[in-house]
Amino acid sequence: MPRVKRSTKRSDRRKKILKRASGYFLTKSKLYQAAQEAVERGLKFAYTGRKQKKRQFRSLWIVRISAACKLNGTSYSQFINGLKKAGIELDRKVLSDIAIKDAAGFTKLTEQAKAALTPKAVA
Repeated sequence: MPRVKRSTKRSDRRKKILKRASGYFLTKSKLYQAAQEAVERGLKFAYTGRKQKKRQFRSLWIVRISAACKLNGTSYSQFINGLKKAGIELDRKVLSDIAIKDAAGFTKLTEQAKAALTPKAVA
């Protein structure tokens, strides 16, 4: 069997791991095995963090919308229900942005949501 020399592939792979581990504490940034474990662990946290980021932003938007709803005399759940019944399809990101930057516009949205919730009188 021919002799295999792995110099470039092996060193390239090690360099890649050590480069990712630069800035880690003590041996985690110097020694390959420790660096590899630390980098794998860090990548695992990064993956879960990308999923958590979406949840955290959604909850932040809901808190902002809820605070703006309370200022306009309604609850968050009634507001969202009223918007759905009124046929207004705005996502929570946009609604929270409106609540922060355009209070008058958000007040109009709450009025529309309240109007959609009140039962209409039969003539």
